[in-house]
Amino acid sequence: VQLQASGGGAVQAGGSLRLSCAVSGRTFSTYSVGWFRHAPGKAREFVAASKGNGGATFYADSVKGRFTISRDNTKNTVYLQMNSLKTEDTADYYCAAGRRLITSTMTRAESYDYWGQGTLVTVSS
Repeated sequence: VQLQASGGGAVQAGGSLRLSCAVSGRTFSTYSVGWFRHAPGKAREFVAASKGNGGATFYADSVKGRFTISRDNTKNTVYLQMNSLKTEDTADYYCAAGRRLITSTMTRAESYDYWGQGTLVTVSS
């Protein structure tokens, strides 16, 4: 399984970006996919996740109401729509996938088996 993240860029505070994560494989709908971010000098942080097989979505408190995760199983792609961006959202964003996640593990990076490369999001004031 390979993941390819894209869509990062530079935006002013209050703006929007949409990240995409393309996932290879024929059983994409069964995979849970999560987004994490890593800012300089900070620990990696869970952002949002979509559970496989039509399961629920999960969000970090810091992005609730501003970010939306969605998936298109016909395109093997997960999206992260980011609105009302803040300077503190600046980070490298990574998508990850796994098939063995349960609800209680969706926010844990170590639960995911496959990772894509990062895409940089820079939010300026």
